[in-house]
Amino acid sequence: MKAFNNILKKSKNFRFVIISDDNDVNVNQWSISSKKLFILSLIIFLLSLILFFVSADYVTKYLYNEKLNNLKNKSNSMLSLIIDLQSTIDDMSLEVNHIEEKDKALRTYANLPLVDKDVRKVGIGGSQVKFSQDFESLIPGVNSKLSNIEMNIDELQRKIRLEKESYNMIYNTIKNNSQKLSSIPSIRPVEGGYLNSGLGYRKDPFTGEKRFHHGLDISANRGTAIYATADGKVVSAGKLGNYGITIKIKHGYGYDTFYGHLHKIFVKRGQNVKRGELIGQVGNTGRSTASHLHYEVHYLGTPQDPEHYFLSRNLR
Repeated sequence: MKAFNNILKKSKNFRFVIISDDNDVNVNQWSISSKKLFILSLIIFLLSLILFFVSADYVTKYLYNEKLNNLKNKSNSMLSLIIDLQSTIDDMSLEVNHIEEKDKALRTYANLPLVDKDVRKVGIGGSQVKFSQDFESLIPGVNSKLSNIEMNIDELQRKIRLEKESYNMIYNTIKNNSQKLSSIPSIRPVEGGYLNSGLGYRKDPFTGEKRFHHGLDISANRGTAIYATADGKVVSAGKLGNYGITIKIKHGYGYDTFYGHLHKIFVKRGQNVKRGELIGQVGNTGRSTASHLHYEVHYLGTPQDPEHYFLSRNLR
């Protein structure tokens, strides 16, 4: 303060002169004391300082608002994506539910136990997603929304893994059953013909003695086509004692079939055959009184009644 007073005491007048360049001499002059000049300079400085801070504050607020608006726009876009993602997950959940219903139907068809409801619900845990309070203020409820999405995704992944394992089990079961079904004799070996003699004891046509007949005799004209009654592998094909020209097929799962008194054979030992495949022709070879097919079905080595393995009991 003393320094300021000293400046004012020592103040002198300052004279300002302005001379015009025009032909007419025009001189403007005025004087100002150092004290007034100092005060004026101080006022200008203070006004400049105030203007600077006001401008800086305005620019700062402007930039902040711009950044805030951009952030809000991005947050709105993110919220829209979250909503779309949740909608997609909901659609996927419906599809998985439909798959679960089909899974139940397939398991019933395959004679498999249904997946327990508790097993389907196992593994649902909490969320690990957590955003800051600032982010939460920009997108209200973002934490809960993302937590729900994360839990839904985890649940979908678990359900998909479970359904994949279930479908593999169903597929293998049906595949094995399909192979088994295709290996069970289930069609007539010849088209047409008529039943001559069935499984059981009968009078031997040559000796008249009572003997056990291990198969079914189907009378048919010589050359009538003979078909494999199930998928399998030919284990023998050729002449066999009183049965003449024969074929024996091993079908697996304990099933075997035997064809006797053939006229011709079209397969050989070791050959794989399919149900309905032509394997030979009806004949009268071996110990036989007339043209016919002697047909046997064995399960685990025991003769079975071939009529029980026909889709229809009628021979036409």
